[in-house]
Parts: sequence; C-alpha cells; structure tokens
Amino acid sequence: MAFILTFLGKGGTGRTTIAIAAAKKFVSQGQRVLLVSQDSSPAFGLVLGAAVGADPQEVSPNLHAVQLHTSTLLERSWDEVKKLEAQYLRTPFFKEVFGQELGVMPGMDSAIALNALREFDASSKYDVIVYDGLGNQDTLRMLGMPEILGWYIRRFRQVFADSDLGKTLSPFIQPVAGAVLNNANFAGDNFAQPTGQVNDLLGQGQQAVNNPKRMAAYLVTTDDPAAIATAQYLWGSAQQIGLTIGGVIANQASSNLNETFNPLSVTVIPSLPVQDWQPLIDVLPNFENADQAPRAMAVSVVDRKVSLFLPGFDKKQVKLSQNGPEITIEAGDQRRNVSLPPELRGQPVRGAKFQDGYLIISF
Repeated sequence: MAFILTFLGKGGTGRTTIAIAAAKKFVSQGQRVLLVSQDSSPAFGLVLGAAVGADPQEVSPNLHAVQLHTSTLLERSWDEVKKLEAQYLRTPFFKEVFGQELGVMPGMDSAIALNALREFDASSKYDVIVYDGLGNQDTLRMLGMPEILGWYIRRFRQVFADSDLGKTLSPFIQPVAGAVLNNANFAGDNFAQPTGQVNDLLGQGQQAVNNPKRMAAYLVTTDDPAAIATAQYLWGSAQQIGLTIGGVIANQASSNLNETFNPLSVTVIPSLPVQDWQPLIDVLPNFENADQAPRAMAVSVVDRKVSLFLPGFDKKQVKLSQNGPEITIEAGDQRRNVSLPPELRGQPVRGAKFQDGYLIISF
C-alpha cells in the first residue's frame, strides 16, 4: 500500500510545481514514487521536463509519471465490464457496444481517476503516489466518493428491502438471479450478495481517505486574499470527507499566515530559480508528519459526544440533522453522513454547539 499525497488550493498558486517537487523529495529519500497528473495537456510535461504519457513511465530513477487520459481509461474499464458480463451472464448484451465508441460524460473524470489511483495503489509498485488533481471541490468529491456511494447502497438497499415492493419481489430474486447468473447462490439476505463486494471495496477506499498514514492533503496558497479564502474553505471541506490536511504551503507569501491557519503548520516557499528543483525540495515540509494535524472527527462513547473539526466555517454555515440511523452534517456545499458507534447509534441528539471550529454533538 502506498502513501497518497495531494494538494488543494486556488488555481495559479503553484500546486503542480509543489507536487513535482514533493515527488522529487520522496525520491531523494529512497522511495518509489508515482506522479499522477489529472491534466492531460502538454503543460504538465513541460513543467516536469519530461515526456509523459497515458501509462506510467520512468522519467528518472525511482520516479514514474503518468497523465490520466479519461477516454483511454474509460475504454479499458469498458473492456473489463464486458469480460465480467461474459463470465456471469448467459446472454451478454454489452458485447455489441465498443469502448472506442464511448464519449466522456460529466462526472466520469472523477470516478475513473479514483479507480486509476486505486489500481496504482493495488499494484504495490510504488511507496508514494503524488496526485496532482484539480485541487478543488471536484477533487474532494472524488475522494469522498467511496463514503457517499457506500451510504447510497446502505440506505437504498434497506429502504427497498423494507418496502412493500421489496417484500413482494424478495422471494423471486433468488430463482431469477440463479437463472440469469448461471445458478449463482444469493442465499440469506437476497440483497447482500450483489452488494457485499462493492461495499467491501468502498469501505477500503473510505478507510484509506480517513487514515492520514495512507492519505493526506496540503493546502497551497499565496498572499492573494482570494487564494487564502479558497484554502480555508477547502480545509473545512476536506474535513467533511475525513481527509486530513497536514499543513499549509505558502508560495511566495510575505504576510504571516500562521494565525489564519492555526493550528496547522505553515511552510513559506520563497521565490526560487526556475528549473532548479533542489532549493524548493529543501524547504518543503515533512509530508509524512500529516498524522500530527487535527483529525476530522473524534468520538467519546463515555462522554456520549462526537466532535467534528470544521475550520473555515462559522455557525451559520453548519447544519445538523438526524433523519435516519446516522447524523448528517452540512457545511458549505457538502454533506457528510456520520456513522456512529453501536453505543450511540439510534440515540437522539440532545444538544450541539459550534466552538473554536469544532461542532460538538451530545447524545
């Protein structure tokens, strides 16, 4: 398993330059590194100083790089879908549709990029994966996808199973599925087998995002007030998906940003010579210390409290609701469904307060 690092911030703050320098820093520490770019244009290769393609290739000792080409990855994924269909269905109906025909729909980029990162991680070829994505809410929604999809499966599966339609159809699912899927056995919960493997995969993805030793992000900003405000907003939004923000990299910033981003550490990057990577590498923080930053959520069963760290938001921007077995936190443009431990699950919320960037919920 690799350590996955990404950078968040407003466009033009130098995220790509920082990502390349970070990859080179890990290489200098003896790590096997894959640098992944969401940008499929020639600009990435020009900044890196090497030709980069749609497949990982070594650009220097221990440093591989790849540009994610959505259409290429979509074609490969479609071929895998057709193989699975041919394996499990007696009469495949996707066989007449070819990957070369498929166009890229909105939202596909994020899902395909996330799957590519999963496959790179699962290959065990790399110790570190540095992901140079869009660095905005789209990146956070992509990384939060395992948790959100897991919630949809949990909630809608149970809603359907409890409905009159679900109870009516349930006795027929086993024989129909057995006939279509070559006598596959869905004994027990008729809905568990088809979703079990998907839930396991999503659970692994969610655990990786929530573990700062497996995945972390750093904010990149300049002195520009809009860049600072964007970094603050992305900080709080990252906490909403459980992604740890390890620190702040202030690119050519002259003002003191320590108070603005307290308690995060702020590393100031001075103006450095073009294409001279070593001075930049030398001043970068130790990215593996990200686990020392405030965690997104803390649960105390003894005190019957849940604390969520939501920096960058004020009381008016945070909304708490409890409409199902989980509590829902809305902050900014994101919602998070918090799965509670068994001791607190199903218990009504007795109080909530917003204090020093923390939403503290009592049960």
